[in-house]
Amino acid sequence: MMYKKEIRTLGIDDSPFRKFTKSNILVIGAIFRGGTLLDGLLTTKVRIDGDNSTRKLAEMINKSKFRLQLRCILLNGIALGGFNVIDIEELNKKTGIPVIVVIRKYPDFKKIEETLKRIKKQRKYKLMQKAGPVEKIGKIYIQRKGITLKKAKEILRITCTRSLIPEPIRIAHLIAGGVVKGESGGKA
Repeated sequence: MMYKKEIRTLGIDDSPFRKFTKSNILVIGAIFRGGTLLDGLLTTKVRIDGDNSTRKLAEMINKSKFRLQLRCILLNGIALGGFNVIDIEELNKKTGIPVIVVIRKYPDFKKIEETLKRIKKQRKYKLMQKAGPVEKIGKIYIQRKGITLKKAKEILRITCTRSLIPEPIRIAHLIAGGVVKGESGGKA
């Protein structure tokens, strides 16, 4: 199955934050048609290093007027606000929408596991493993639920129009940074 050029996807990224603080951070969802047209914005807040990212994202998506038009959720990494790890299998189940986690560099799982063990958060590492294998597509890596590798490649081909990262994620990143810092910057 080929996707339409203007397939609606949702790119999600968190805003900049100070590590080790106990507060909520802004999360931006940029709804795109294909890789060129911003069609809408969604927002929610999640706890830094918390456990509420899956629930908050599912609520944000399911209450949206765009919900029925969305064909894929694109995440900038598997966690928001530090180690608020997203259960992508649960997010896929709760929304009925395929999920693709986009990763720039191959994760150092050994280092991540050691860090989470040290802070007594091993359960979060299990969620990362539950997300499935990390697969290389071109120069980036993905994890996925509810979608075949072939279809994931097609969605990335359509949405990666300006960089290696899908445009919905890139724009969510710019908006989140601009709102919180007063100016956007840095790579998604």
